[in-house]
Amino acid sequence: MAYLDYKVAQIPTGWRKILHISWPLVLLVTAVCCIGFVMLYSVAGGRLDLWAEPQMYRFAVGMVLMIGLAFVPMWFWRGISVAAYVVCFLMLVAVDLFGVIGMGARRWIDLGPIRIQPSELMKIALVLLLAAYYDWLDIRRVSRPLWVIIPALLILAPTGLVLIQPDLGTSIMLVAGGAIVMFAAGVSLWYFAIIAGAGVGLVTAVLKSRGTEWQLLKDYQYRRIDTFLDPYADPLGAGYNIIQSQIAFGSGGWSGRGFMQGSQSRLNFLPEKHTDFIFTVLAEEFGFVGAISLLTLYMLILGFCLYSALSNRDRFASLITIGISGTFFLYFAINMATVMGLLPAKGSPLPLVSYGGTSLMILMLGFGLVQSAHVHRPR
Repeated sequence: MAYLDYKVAQIPTGWRKILHISWPLVLLVTAVCCIGFVMLYSVAGGRLDLWAEPQMYRFAVGMVLMIGLAFVPMWFWRGISVAAYVVCFLMLVAVDLFGVIGMGARRWIDLGPIRIQPSELMKIALVLLLAAYYDWLDIRRVSRPLWVIIPALLILAPTGLVLIQPDLGTSIMLVAGGAIVMFAAGVSLWYFAIIAGAGVGLVTAVLKSRGTEWQLLKDYQYRRIDTFLDPYADPLGAGYNIIQSQIAFGSGGWSGRGFMQGSQSRLNFLPEKHTDFIFTVLAEEFGFVGAISLLTLYMLILGFCLYSALSNRDRFASLITIGISGTFFLYFAINMATVMGLLPAKGSPLPLVSYGGTSLMILMLGFGLVQSAHVHRPR
């Protein structure tokens, strides 16, 4: 073993970094994306060029990005954390001023060939800044009120801008992602208990404000809550999507109806079947076995990330890894819970599976940071 360690130490730095990349994580991410290609081929009715092929190109670019970022040292990410947060924050301000409106929300900046959704970039930038903050802060001050207020404001500032768009789902993910980093940094549980109590009060206020002059949510957001509580109250309107999704889940059974044999997706009963409801298509065609297999892959990715974080002696790198893995968990947990009717409906893609460039690239960027933390961890 000592001889092997000596031989590895003689390898040039670049090649040594390649050996230190978490290749199991690379393989797991690739496996999940391949499931996505198969499902996009299926929902397109056997057409590769409609959704699957463009997604393959994006994945190839994303994989190069992830491997490339693995070679970037931690000091670089620590150095740009403030700048990344400020740039993303200014982009959110720009969205609210002159962003592109789509599906009733102003969420994108149009740069000609591409559209950028700054709220997605902010998820990563926020994790970077909070990790740098707690890496700088003396651990004895982590739970002192003044030093808790600062990261809370850093979280709430972009969250408020995202709420204006309006995008309640992403706002919740920003708060939850920031809270995960704060929890991992050692902030006292009493603060989270206070936030939980405030959350209950906020939910009560939201429900009480309906129909008043100080109504806190948009009418369509209240309709989503109504649909969540009783989708069959409006089966052909607001409750249609979730009812069709539940029918598809039920018809899939244990082993599914077969590849490209799902009636709900093939007959176009399912809405947004290539994005938000692609997990429903998978459950209908491959049943419980297919659904639990994808969930297992997700949990393995999460497990590798958390193992890397817990074994990393660099506090900054460890917090980045935990923050990225927590954000990844929120992605698939919210999507799966939504399409099964366990959460109110919101537009959230299934990570690495749903069609879409922004979500895929942001996740590959995040996993690139995880790889960078893993490769450059102290040995």
